[in-house]
Amino acid sequence: MKGALRRLAAFYLLAAVYLGVAIALTISASAPAAEPTDIESNLTIAVGGTEKELALADAMATLNIPSVSIALIDHDRIAWAHAYGAGTTPDTLFQAASLSKFVAAVGAMRLVDAKRLGLDEDVNAGLTSWKVPANDFDKDHPVTLRGLLSMTAGIGVPGFLGYELGAPLPTLSQILDGTSPANSAPVTVTAVPGGAYHYSGGGYEIAEALMVDAAQAPFAETMDSLVLKPAGMRSSTFAQPLPAELEPQAATGHFADGRELASGFHVFPEHAAAGLWSTPSDLANLLLVFGRAWRGESRLVLLPDTAREMLTRQNGGPYGLGAAVGEGADSPVLMKRGQNVGYQAYLILLPGEGQGMVVMTNSDNGSILAEALIRRAAALYGWPPLGALAD
Repeated sequence: MKGALRRLAAFYLLAAVYLGVAIALTISASAPAAEPTDIESNLTIAVGGTEKELALADAMATLNIPSVSIALIDHDRIAWAHAYGAGTTPDTLFQAASLSKFVAAVGAMRLVDAKRLGLDEDVNAGLTSWKVPANDFDKDHPVTLRGLLSMTAGIGVPGFLGYELGAPLPTLSQILDGTSPANSAPVTVTAVPGGAYHYSGGGYEIAEALMVDAAQAPFAETMDSLVLKPAGMRSSTFAQPLPAELEPQAATGHFADGRELASGFHVFPEHAAAGLWSTPSDLANLLLVFGRAWRGESRLVLLPDTAREMLTRQNGGPYGLGAAVGEGADSPVLMKRGQNVGYQAYLILLPGEGQGMVVMTNSDNGSILAEALIRRAAALYGWPPLGALAD
């Protein structure tokens, strides 16, 4: 399997050489980036049904959030990265939760670009380690990778709870079959593929199996080669459990009332759906690479047409391929929420403007704070109305 992975890495190295990398930025450099102190103030937080305007430190105390880490993108660069909370630095690792799905989707689309996977083929044609069980829903409408990545494949199992550190972990096949020691239901087709949007972590586990079978290598190693290393995500890993040497760098998860998780954090063998450990700066690096591809300025990780396809709503749903897609003034807006037990996060990118933000927290209340920070940035930069921030 390592030999196959080396061949895959060599393919992408050669592809990068032959395709070239154009970094002719078109982002205007007019107004200076908002400073951390600008973002830290005037946060609108809903507390007990009442909206309050709080400073960041007060919001963290009110919501029982021990740590928050932020990276702000402006002028097509990371303008700044800052962390708040005792012992927390911009290098502290957080569970990315469902932000993992966007990263996994980038990896899947690299395999599509390499003709290793088909976006619109029946996934059962490419799956060798497991098959999607047939039923009446998919007899005339096969499950495709496009459907899996856009949440329109009619697949059940919205999310996963993870496992306490030291507990027995299921294999990918056991997760998909819902058999012990998996603590989740079987992943099956529960609606007509292509018919409607249904949020599905289970669908991303089918995509994971498809990628593993195509690469003939473990998912974490495959993602290192396909995405993490090329995008400069040096602190990130899909390894589950988190390697012992990285545990001192990891923020421990907390429930909404402030209690720490019994084992510090849960383990998520559901890699593609929820298994990434990362930092806001690493995820911002990936967003920068994605934005440059979308603008046609780089082919380092994705072809421009591929990035644009990922940021196009699919099958009438709110999702592109890997994230929700909103409407901006100059470009679509990429949005993704992440929620694991004890961790919540959010990322947003306006690729046409070269602006965005990544917020990661170690609390079940983190989405409240992340949304407030995103909306504060939107007000400072004049981003388009965001409405209800999407999953």
